[in-house]
Amino acid sequence: MSPSSVLSVIMSIVLAILAMAFYTLMERKLLGYFHLRKGPNKVGLMGLPQPFADAIKLFIKEQTYPSPSNKVPFLLAPTASLALAALMWAIYPHNHQSLFIKFSVLYFLCISSMNVYTTFMAGWGSNSKYALLGALRSVAQTISYEVSMSLILLIILSTLLTLDFMKMNTYTWMLLLWSPVAVVWFITNLAETNRTPFDFAEGESELVSGFNIEYSGGLFAMIFMAEYANILVMSLFSSIIFFSGAAQISNDLFTVLQTSALALLFVWIRATYPRMRYDHLMSLTWKSFLPASLSLLMIIVPVMLLVNT
Repeated sequence: MSPSSVLSVIMSIVLAILAMAFYTLMERKLLGYFHLRKGPNKVGLMGLPQPFADAIKLFIKEQTYPSPSNKVPFLLAPTASLALAALMWAIYPHNHQSLFIKFSVLYFLCISSMNVYTTFMAGWGSNSKYALLGALRSVAQTISYEVSMSLILLIILSTLLTLDFMKMNTYTWMLLLWSPVAVVWFITNLAETNRTPFDFAEGESELVSGFNIEYSGGLFAMIFMAEYANILVMSLFSSIIFFSGAAQISNDLFTVLQTSALALLFVWIRATYPRMRYDHLMSLTWKSFLPASLSLLMIIVPVMLLVNT
């Protein structure tokens, strides 16, 4: 990698972390207004420095460890989780990009699937029954929805590779946007990022905060940062796949606005829907999303081959 490529990746990661910090502020503000209250408004001007105050508070706290915990995986899990979330931003397609990964889709699938190991490592390394139960439920959920997410991605790629991607007009993109594929993709993203109504990895009422129950201070902040960075990167990739037309794909401002709108939808859904039952969550992907995506893939690939020939 050239120095310019390294600098490009570092700048993307730094700006992504900064965006993640203010995304947490936006979520707390919006949830406050959804609940008819103000939200953070005491720190600085209208509460704008609140993310920095939270980060300083968490990282200067004394780090405690459960005495029976396995220290190496206990410390490694949050660090690896944040590192994987940061690595996802290496394939952010902006106008001044100097690093291009040839098989970026495979890179995306590999990095996103590695999050399973960090979650399980956190639950197992804590050496706590509550943490282990939360980690096992989260691993089962993530693996299940990873299958349907990969199939949906194959459907989208098979369509884009056959059609001329750079000549697709706005109407074609709007048709793709409102298709059931986009809805299933977005619901799968909610489950992959452990967001409401699929937040069983952090089910406070059932699991006493799930796999991260033993974490506090800076290590908890890393898990928190990784979750919100993943939300933003999934919103970014969703906006690029479903929203961007040929003339608009190089417009960074347009992409940022679309990504912000999708990230806002994550917050809106959190304020609206209650948590599902776990058996309903698993049956949704195995009995609904998987058969539907498989059937659609078996239909679309032959059709695209016929069109291409």
